[in-house]
Amino acid sequence: MDASKPTIKANCQATGTFLRPTDKCCSAAVMAADAETESMKNYHIALEKVDPEAGRFPYCIVWTPIPVLTWLLPFIGHMGICTSGGIIRDFAGPYFVSVSHTWKVNRAKRGFPFMYWILDVSKVYASGSNAWDTAVRDASEEYKHRMHNLCCDNCHSHVAMALNLMRYGNSTSWNMVKLCLLTFIHGRHVSCVGFLKTWLPFMMLMGVVLTVALALNLR
Repeated sequence: MDASKPTIKANCQATGTFLRPTDKCCSAAVMAADAETESMKNYHIALEKVDPEAGRFPYCIVWTPIPVLTWLLPFIGHMGICTSGGIIRDFAGPYFVSVSHTWKVNRAKRGFPFMYWILDVSKVYASGSNAWDTAVRDASEEYKHRMHNLCCDNCHSHVAMALNLMRYGNSTSWNMVKLCLLTFIHGRHVSCVGFLKTWLPFMMLMGVVLTVALALNLR
């Protein structure tokens, strides 16, 4: 994929179209290629800074299962968003938004988080780490004054507000459902143990249900 990007620019230059402002097709192709290159660069920079053992996940959305609830519905869990320095902020209860370093020991024992999704800071509307951190801080301050509601105003809502404030991906329509789906599509498990703790209980329950159903049908 990377090898094709210089080709796009080279083809435009070879035909003389790249230098003509009127040629929107070639200039758009080059801009798209440059944007993708920048996005991949930011991704790899953030990935290098991620340190699960130290509990640092810069520019990430983090997720961990909720016992029993996640066993039944694996896409439902607890979610937080991290600052540019990798500090986790999550709406952990009524009028309380936690900071990762204050819970460092407890979180390490619980394995928080189990999964993380690295976001691209260049997709923040104002660009840069300052805009990212400001949005995370403002969302956290707002949720310090809110009651926690498991169904409609929870940890996912806190993360969604932060993304909406920074207009991540030029969007202000982030919500619980969108975050649930995209985190599972783009997320990476911290370890194999994290993967098993997320999916094994659900698979065991499904195995029991299928076994019982099969046994009843064979009677």
